[in-house]
Amino acid sequence: MSVRLSAHFSVLTPSDFLRRCAANPSDVFVAAAMNALPFTIYVSFAGALLALAAGTRSHFAARWIALVTALTSFALTLLAASSFVPSPGLQTIIDLPWIAELGIRYHLAADGISLTLLVLTGLAATVGVLFSWNIEHRVGEFFALYLILISGVFGVFLSADAFTMFVFYEIAIVPKYFLIANWGSPATREHAAMKLVLYSFAGSALVLAGLLWANAVAIAHGSVSSFSLNDLAAAATHFSRGEQIGLFALVFTGFAVLAGMFPFHTWAPTGHVAAPTAASMLLAGVVMKLGAYGCLRVAMPLFPVGLAFWQPTIAALAIIGIFYAGFIALVQDDFKFVIGYSSVSHMGFVLLGLAAANSTAVAGAVLQMFSHGVIAGLLFAVVGRMVYERTHTRQLADLRQLPLHRLLPFAALTFVLAGLASMGMPGFSGFPAELTILIGVWKTSPAWAFFAGGGILVAAAFTLRAIQVSFFGSTQLSPVAASASEPTHAGSPLHYEPITLAEKVGTALLLAATVYIGLKPDVLLDWITPALQSPLMQAALKGGSL
Repeated sequence: MSVRLSAHFSVLTPSDFLRRCAANPSDVFVAAAMNALPFTIYVSFAGALLALAAGTRSHFAARWIALVTALTSFALTLLAASSFVPSPGLQTIIDLPWIAELGIRYHLAADGISLTLLVLTGLAATVGVLFSWNIEHRVGEFFALYLILISGVFGVFLSADAFTMFVFYEIAIVPKYFLIANWGSPATREHAAMKLVLYSFAGSALVLAGLLWANAVAIAHGSVSSFSLNDLAAAATHFSRGEQIGLFALVFTGFAVLAGMFPFHTWAPTGHVAAPTAASMLLAGVVMKLGAYGCLRVAMPLFPVGLAFWQPTIAALAIIGIFYAGFIALVQDDFKFVIGYSSVSHMGFVLLGLAAANSTAVAGAVLQMFSHGVIAGLLFAVVGRMVYERTHTRQLADLRQLPLHRLLPFAALTFVLAGLASMGMPGFSGFPAELTILIGVWKTSPAWAFFAGGGILVAAAFTLRAIQVSFFGSTQLSPVAASASEPTHAGSPLHYEPITLAEKVGTALLLAATVYIGLKPDVLLDWITPALQSPLMQAALKGGSL
């Protein structure tokens, strides 16, 4: 095992590590915190097995095992964040041979970009369990699949070997099918689950084909077989322009499918709508980020010449996605579809920031990944759990006849705050994220920034419409709505089940995150910006300026 502690340490042997820790005891804590990050993967796997076993006997036990597991993983990411020393380059945690004949290594590492998304994953996993406290059907199996998905996501964000990343990527995809197909909306869940997985596997096939092709070309140019990101990047400097262009197209497109890039986005709204609340929160919160992260971590630094060639195309597709999904959200009648399409629109800003390929825009894109993960999770929590589980309708025409701001005041307040955050209101994380992206995009192309800025107006329009129609469409209960609404207690349709403690705690965590980063974005930018100075990231940024 090799350990990289910070910019002050290179890869150490165990004896060197112990000797340096003896000379500087404070490094013991730093080492322990960073070396604990892989346990987010192992703890999630172990929790999945325990939840599955406990679920056959006690739903209560399965829920608490899932919550403790998610909290433990979240705590490990916060522990690492508290001691993290930002520096250029990935800080190696584990580097062991796996399939030596093919040059595949179990190489886990972290930098400010991956740590930002690891913290997001820990937060999203914890809050998702809280908003799944009402699951009664096959509880152990639900939380087992949920935690396996989480472990795969942690693995992707920690992988510094492209093939290892691909394996964790696949681990994260498979549970999505079963979560949606078994616990999703009965009318559409099988279709949505199959569509999501087919799109995901199609994208994965492109990524795998690109990685194998890159490895074969590297061998042909005299390199040894290796899937290390550093080794592939070094070998790729000898690839021809045509090879770079073709490889970038395969790998970037494969990852961008999961990021919801137009025109490969259609799985996302369908999957979001059919999925149970926690799965919707994870899909929008972290799973779509896997695609964007793969574009940034693999495609862009490995094939910078290809990035330069495809840069205008990616920017055009990102801007089209911002407007297309935004206008679709503006006319949707299904409340959850509004949020589903809004996620696609906001992810367009992430892809545009990556396409701009300068340090400001890419830093903004990573910040937007975190921001959107928190805000989208909050929006889906309100729509899927607080509103739909109580009113049993997602149709805006039905909801506008209910005075939901009176019947569910906590849900109304939460959605208003989340909506303001989604629109990019100052004081919430969406504002510094989108502003940083637009500033960076302007440096590359003022025209791109001008058109993308219009997308913010569209986002404001569909968000304000959703707030007005769903929660403030009526001041009193109409006779039609009263007869259709299902009372939960007291024999009156004017009463719904109160918001639970678990829902309030989950809401508080997400709101605290978006407000904190909205007021202090430098907390994350101070991690992200140094990571962009690494040789790998600099290769990508230079490619974008060709």
